[in-house]
Amino acid sequence: MADGSSGARPSGEDALIARLFAPIATHAGALGLKDDAALLSVPPGHELVLTKDALVAGVHFFADDPPEAIARKAMRVNLSDLAAKGARPLGVMLAFAIPPDMDASALDAFARGIGADAALYDAPLLGGDTVRTPGPFMVSLTAIGAVPTGEMVRRTGARAGQAIVVSGTIGDAALGLALRLAPERPGCAASSEEERAFLLDRYLLPRPRLPLIRALREHASAAMDVSDGLVGDLGKMLTASGIGGEIDAARVPLSHAARRAVEAEPALLEVALTGGDDYEILAVVPHHALSRFQTVATTAGIGVSVIGHTVEGQGLTVRDGKGAPLTFAQGSFSHF
Repeated sequence: MADGSSGARPSGEDALIARLFAPIATHAGALGLKDDAALLSVPPGHELVLTKDALVAGVHFFADDPPEAIARKAMRVNLSDLAAKGARPLGVMLAFAIPPDMDASALDAFARGIGADAALYDAPLLGGDTVRTPGPFMVSLTAIGAVPTGEMVRRTGARAGQAIVVSGTIGDAALGLALRLAPERPGCAASSEEERAFLLDRYLLPRPRLPLIRALREHASAAMDVSDGLVGDLGKMLTASGIGGEIDAARVPLSHAARRAVEAEPALLEVALTGGDDYEILAVVPHHALSRFQTVATTAGIGVSVIGHTVEGQGLTVRDGKGAPLTFAQGSFSHF
């Protein structure tokens, strides 16, 4: 994402970058977006953590979602990955493809969203690329973080006999999507206007749990964020660590709005547990460190809940309130 600084007349892309993004790319490493690359120093005693997610209209967001919210979602899903690794943000690289129906006001709003979250999460814009596309709108963002050397929290570190914990509440985003797709279904129709607004907002604007990075680095043996569904993502982490696990569905934290929807339509519990887009932190914590982990998390203003434990063997068992195993049609969202 360079604005071109030769004596030649700037291209349309150069002018777009200069107008929309140069004013918000204030980090010294962005070089004013006047070069073909950014320059970033690694903090002493740290390693880089890099992550990248792409969002496509009609797949990850609705084409008529507010451009500012789309930008913030792109920022936050990537920052959530950094949080799960115990890394603090250093900056982001942005690329997006502009369809014919995206006008100047929409681009202005998109840039405002990037700038707002870059400031909110101290994740400065460093560069990227802009292109035209016949559609749909696509945005891809690379987030760069730093973690003290040797302290990145991996998926592979969990051991048997440890607690499985999750931050915040689960299922709100998936239920918000269900509300967008089928507002007439019983669980959605039973929700109040306030509850609907809450669920819709949780789908549109994830909350990356960056305040948890210290607790994760100090006390978690494994962690990841919940992007594709609690059940499926936990299964992935257990497989990566070579162990099994059990969780109690009744202990999975649900918001008031989600609980009301599930009470009105019990089938929505499966949606909440497998639907994805939560961007909460899923971690495995040794029992001896659990109290300290919870204290640090609470001090950071984020609730964490113990929902189960790891075991020797393979696979994940999800039990209902009476201890009976639950089965699901699909454990998580998958593109393929």
